[in-house]
Amino acid sequence: MISKEEFTKLHSKIATYIKRTPIMRSRLLNGLAETEVYFKCENFQRMGAFKMRGATAAILALSAEERAKGVVTHSSGNFAQAVSLSAKSLGIPAYIVMPSSAPQVKKDAVKTYGGQITECEPNIKAREAAAAKIEEETGATFLHPSNDLNVIYGQGTAAKEFLEDFPEFDVIITPVGGGGLLAGTALAVDFYAENCKTIGAEPFEVDDAYRSLESGKIEFNKTTNTIADGLKTNLGDKNFPIIQDKVSEIIRVEEEEIITAMKLIWERMKIVVEPSAAVAFAAVLREKEKFHGKRVGIIISGGNVDLSNLPF
Repeated sequence: MISKEEFTKLHSKIATYIKRTPIMRSRLLNGLAETEVYFKCENFQRMGAFKMRGATAAILALSAEERAKGVVTHSSGNFAQAVSLSAKSLGIPAYIVMPSSAPQVKKDAVKTYGGQITECEPNIKAREAAAAKIEEETGATFLHPSNDLNVIYGQGTAAKEFLEDFPEFDVIITPVGGGGLLAGTALAVDFYAENCKTIGAEPFEVDDAYRSLESGKIEFNKTTNTIADGLKTNLGDKNFPIIQDKVSEIIRVEEEEIITAMKLIWERMKIVVEPSAAVAFAAVLREKEKFHGKRVGIIISGGNVDLSNLPF
């Protein structure tokens, strides 16, 4: 496991390639939540999501020889864009396996960032097989979107910045899908805060992380019927032990609660957030008594939303 000193060095290493995103507040949202809420706006990160941090950290951890051969990942969303842009910034090839069902707007974004797309059937076996073939043919290094320690450490730098600006948080909340952001945040809280808890938030419709903490083993979802499309993936064997050890709880929210939180952020803060990014604020609104009188930090995970398919 990484040390605090190594974590600090990693943040310095990736700082050239990422943005230090702003922290925003809203008096009206504080009133609705009945507490102090601070938003770390990763929707303003390069390529529009926190995943730029993890992708950059993972690529910089490679040797010069490995980098020269490029990187490969399979993703239909933000990690595909993050790897493509990070690789472009570092002047190396990025091979992106995307399901044929991925929205054209996301494919276009990957191409804009320089990613070389290989399309496959829309299932995990096809994605993994296509990525493995590219690895074999090119020698590229595979990067997992959330179950890679360097990716996890990179994602945690958002919380590190948050705590540098506001060191007296009582709690920091993030959405949880694959678990990379939540695990990285928990590590940063452990390193840089004294009396702060890390809490995850996820939809009832895909509550595998909640059930995993309950059972003590990685659980899976039978359905993925949620508007929070970035949270449909499950935890991995690298991030789950960190979450087990350092995350105090996971709060589940209903679909309507996600839509309400998303709409409030759009209307009152005048910023674009994707449904997955609204889940953490939805958790605060749902559990007002739990957070009453506390200083709460929320990481807004991203703002890559299909404007032609808004839920309101």
